[in-house]
Amino acid sequence: MCYLKQAMIRKSAAIIGLFLCLQVFAQSRVDNLYFDMRATFHQETENGVYNSQIQGEYLNFHLTGHINDNLDYRIRQRLNKKVFDEKNMFNATDMMYLNWRANKRWSFLFGKYAVLIGGYEYDAAPIDVYYYSKFCNNLYQGFTFGASATYHFADNQAFVAQICNSPLSLGEMTSYAYNLAWNGEFLPWWKTIWTLNIVEDDKRNPINYISLGNHFIIGDAILDIDVMNRGWFGQRNFLFGDMTLISKFIWSVGDWNICAKAGYEWNDASNVDSSGQAFDAVIAPGTEYVYAGCGLEWFPLGRDNIRLHAVYYSDSDNHRNNFELGLTWRVDVIRR
Repeated sequence: MCYLKQAMIRKSAAIIGLFLCLQVFAQSRVDNLYFDMRATFHQETENGVYNSQIQGEYLNFHLTGHINDNLDYRIRQRLNKKVFDEKNMFNATDMMYLNWRANKRWSFLFGKYAVLIGGYEYDAAPIDVYYYSKFCNNLYQGFTFGASATYHFADNQAFVAQICNSPLSLGEMTSYAYNLAWNGEFLPWWKTIWTLNIVEDDKRNPINYISLGNHFIIGDAILDIDVMNRGWFGQRNFLFGDMTLISKFIWSVGDWNICAKAGYEWNDASNVDSSGQAFDAVIAPGTEYVYAGCGLEWFPLGRDNIRLHAVYYSDSDNHRNNFELGLTWRVDVIRR
């Protein structure tokens, strides 16, 4: 009976929240409303076993707009993902937030948004990523409800403080993440997403992330280098014992992109407490993982409309060798 009562309360809260959102949006103006989609043909061997598949991967609904000059909103809904889960009622919603620009320096955001963890692989829209690191793949949720405050202290420079539900929580939403981020640049060709995070797992055990995302612009090419250290003070080696390193290179030549990406992740087997419990709930102690790939992207009708890609990658976990051909496209309903 208690479980049924909790489920009814959750459903009622979701309905009330949706009603309030509709009331707000009824008084607003829409800036953009569009859908984007991606479908691929995979050919893969895993541990020597071959398989192939044609599949749809993403179908997303996007809505952005303003309620007034200082208050804007955004929704991104995955239409091909399970919409409702008893433990996570907005499972298929990546973003649903209001952002208030109080003045030139300060803005405040409330709703569902990406957990502020540094790095350009993590920050990229999922539809633009063909293969992920183990860290990103193993996070339970990259988007959670919370609140943040942003201080824009200079052009292209901002500090952000965020409190939100933990990305390690299994949906019960009883553990939290406390995040500080610097979104900025050292030079016009070197941009950053650096964060310091304290993240609780589903048992409210904390772990610290130091995540340094670096974006270098070199003429018509870009180079992203992400460095993440994970640890807590009970670890034998707080630094360098549990890490992710990622590099990505894209060279734009006319309507083409030439791409390459590689990553290396490890977690020392000693990173467990006295009871044998892992400090890191995402990358298991004793892990050593390598992955790499390359590919081509072609934009025949402009970079916002249609993208075709051919990508190959492999990894060390399952001796996977994957080759895929894919198509990504966008349909605008309202665009201003």
